[in-house]
Amino acid sequence: MISIGYVMQKENTPTHYHKEKSEQIDTKNISASANMIVIDPTEEEEKEKEKLSLVEIEMEVAPASIVIPPRIEVYEGMTLEEVAWQLEKTLKNDVAGHGMFIASKCIEYGVDPFIATAIIMHETGCEQMQCSSLARNCFNFGGQKGSGCGEYQRYNSIDEGLEGMIRNLYRNYYAYGLTTVEQIGPKYAEGDTWVSKINWYVNKIKYA
Repeated sequence: MISIGYVMQKENTPTHYHKEKSEQIDTKNISASANMIVIDPTEEEEKEKEKLSLVEIEMEVAPASIVIPPRIEVYEGMTLEEVAWQLEKTLKNDVAGHGMFIASKCIEYGVDPFIATAIIMHETGCEQMQCSSLARNCFNFGGQKGSGCGEYQRYNSIDEGLEGMIRNLYRNYYAYGLTTVEQIGPKYAEGDTWVSKINWYVNKIKYA
C-alpha cells in the first residue's frame, strides 16, 4: 500500500492560495512504506491494560486459610455449649433459658452440672406448672437455709439464686469430698427418698 498526502481545497478558498501551498509540499516526507503504520495507544487502552494487570495480581494472592477453633471439652466429653443444651432440655418455667448460666457456674466451681440441675428441679418443683413460692418470691432454687425468707435464704434475682445454690453445693459438699448423690444426700435432706429422686432427675437430664 502506498500512502499519498494531499491538501483539500475549500470551495471559498482562492485558487492561487491552493497552488502556493501545494508547491510547498515536500514530497520527500511522504511515506510509501506498507509496514510503518504507527498508532498511539488511546486512554481507554491504557486503562484496560491497568485493569488486566490488577486482575493478574489479585489472582496471584493465595486465599486466607480458614481457622477452625479447637474443641474444648469441659465435662464428660462435652463442650460448655453442649452441656448447656443438655441442661436446657429439662429446665422449665422460671429457670428455662438459664442452661448456659448454670453450666458455666458449675464448671467454674467444679460442681457436677447434672447433679446441680437435678437438685434445682427437685427442690423447686419447676418441672410442674410453676416453680415453688420459695423460688418465685425469694429466688431460692435449692431450698437453702438462711435469712430473708423465713428460715430460708433470700436472693435478689434468678441468676443470683442459681449461683448461690451452686456455690453452696461446692462449699459445703464438694469441698469436703462429698461429690456423689449418695454422699450428698444424708447431709442435704432428711428424707430417705431424696437420693433416688435426685438420681432419677440426673438420668433424665443426661439422656433427655
